[in-house]
Amino acid sequence: MALAFFGLSIFLLLTLDLDQSSPSPVYAASQGVEITYGSTIKLMHERTRFRLHSHDVPYGSGSGQQSVTAFPNVDDSNSYWIVRPLLGSSSKQGDSIKSGTIIRLQHMRTRKWLHSHLHASPISGNLEVSCYGEDDNSDTGDNWRLEIEGSGKTWKQDQRVRLLHVDTGGYLHSHDKKYTRIAGGQQEVCGVRDKRADNVWLAVEGVYLPVNES
Repeated sequence: MALAFFGLSIFLLLTLDLDQSSPSPVYAASQGVEITYGSTIKLMHERTRFRLHSHDVPYGSGSGQQSVTAFPNVDDSNSYWIVRPLLGSSSKQGDSIKSGTIIRLQHMRTRKWLHSHLHASPISGNLEVSCYGEDDNSDTGDNWRLEIEGSGKTWKQDQRVRLLHVDTGGYLHSHDKKYTRIAGGQQEVCGVRDKRADNVWLAVEGVYLPVNES
C-alpha cells in the first residue's frame, strides 16, 4: 500500500507544473489544509462517501460525452481532479480559493473538464454532468461556483462545500441511484437546481500545493 501510494505521488507530481523553487506539496493532507489552484484532489460525496469519478466511457444517451459517476473505491486514481482557475483569470498556481469563486475541475487521467448542460442525466432525468474538452479546449459549461458551508472564507480540506454550475444553475449532486451496466455499482452524478443534503462534497485525499505567499 505504501509503495502504491509512493508511485501515485510521483505520477501526480508529473501532472503538475511545479516550479523547482516552490515549497513541497502536501501528499496526505491533514484537516484544515488549504486547497489552492494546481492541487490534485478527490471530492467525497458527504452522505454516501463515494468519490467523484470519471473514466473513458461515454454516456449511451444524452450528450454521449465522457461519463461522470461517484465511485466507492477510495484508491482508484480515476477519482483525481486538478483544481484550475476560470479561463482567462489572473489567478495562478498556489493561490487560495475564496467562497463564491468560479473554478474548473480537470480530470487528471483524461484531461477533460467537469462539465454540465441541459441534457437529461441517464437515471434520474436531472441535469447531465459529463467530462468534455481537453486541456485548453474549455468553455463556460466547465465553470462551477464554489459555495463553502458555514463561516469559512477560503476552501480547506474536509470542509463542506457545494459546487453550483454557472450556466445551468444546477448543484453537483449524487444519490443512492446506481448504474447496473457500463458502470455497475457506481452512483449517478447529476445537476439539481435546489440545495439538498445530497449536493454537499468534501475534498479528501490528494496532493495539496502550498499557498503562494506572494
